[in-house]
Amino acid sequence: MSKMTTRHVYTSESVSEGHPDKVCDQISDAILDACLANDPAARVACETAVGPNLVVNLGEITCKNWDRINPGKIAREVVQDIGYDNPTEGFSYDTFNYLCALHGQSGDIARGVTKAKAEDQGAGDQGMMFGYASNATRQFMPAPIVYAHSLLQFFTALRKKGEIKYLRPDSKSQVSVLHEDGCAKEITAVVISHQTCDVPITRIRKDLEEVARDFLKDTGMLTNKTKFYINPTGRFVIGGPCGDSGVTGRKIIVDTYGGVGSHGGGAFSGKDPSKVDRSAAYYCRYAAKNIVAAGLADKCEIQVAYAIGVAKPLSINVSTYGTGRIDDEKIAKILMANEIFDFRPGMLIKDLGLTKPKGWSYRGTSNYGHFGREGFPWEKTDRAAALRSAAGVK
Repeated sequence: MSKMTTRHVYTSESVSEGHPDKVCDQISDAILDACLANDPAARVACETAVGPNLVVNLGEITCKNWDRINPGKIAREVVQDIGYDNPTEGFSYDTFNYLCALHGQSGDIARGVTKAKAEDQGAGDQGMMFGYASNATRQFMPAPIVYAHSLLQFFTALRKKGEIKYLRPDSKSQVSVLHEDGCAKEITAVVISHQTCDVPITRIRKDLEEVARDFLKDTGMLTNKTKFYINPTGRFVIGGPCGDSGVTGRKIIVDTYGGVGSHGGGAFSGKDPSKVDRSAAYYCRYAAKNIVAAGLADKCEIQVAYAIGVAKPLSINVSTYGTGRIDDEKIAKILMANEIFDFRPGMLIKDLGLTKPKGWSYRGTSNYGHFGREGFPWEKTDRAAALRSAAGVK
């Protein structure tokens, strides 16, 4: 009896750097970058909120030479770089009101985290974090989120180059991909909602669909049945923080795997690496990607759990969804041995160089996904050979 083909359509979305929540993520991470440049041991939990003509910073920061850092100036520089430069739109870098309510980290938290030796450093919070990888794409990411991110990156480049002059910073994309037996086969639908100047919707839809089709044709997954929905409401002129409020950390699925796999619930931006919500999620991705790159599985999800102030993880779980060449339990034991990967917070921070970024920045992570883009240390596949050796797989 022949096996039946299983088919399903999976959809993921992305948002551009001009989306209100992403404005917040970038400001929070830019402040984090400034703090770590002044003090690699800084403790940062910086939140940002935006609304019409308003930016607010609040949270906890303990940082040497804090007087050298001007968060309000950083916020204006980020907003200017994004492209909000027209006061008549209700939000502009040179006119927004700024409020700061940042204060020092709680001593109750610091006493469990700050230790003399890296191996003794406790987790900055309790919780569970996940990392995921698959061989579905060359980025070791699910296809829908890869296409959703890359499409918006392309539109942002066109906007900043002035090649489509009526585009404004706020936008979203959504890509639906048909899978057969778990493999991406074709793009069934593309949604683009892009803020624009007040120009005819017929022109916008014609231009943006033409650009999107041309960009996505190299995927080989467009068909004559692929549907495009461009600014479906018919008008998207009021956008950004003037159209909707924004808050740091509200795009956790956009930031990770587009809904594929699990999520522990913790956001990333504005947090220094002692916060395992961020750093351990990066490390889980690092380990999962190397497991797939090593050929030990076609896809892999890793969960790690911590107690606040405790260095040793409470648990490490591995799931290869039945695609593993060896048992999941054996892979988990390899991870728990601390020989190839060491999930203690202080050690994983040291391993990835998270307090002293070299060639990358935290603000750079905040747009178009924290995973699947080269240049970040957790995207290396330099442990694949060691994993194959430990697993006894050639």
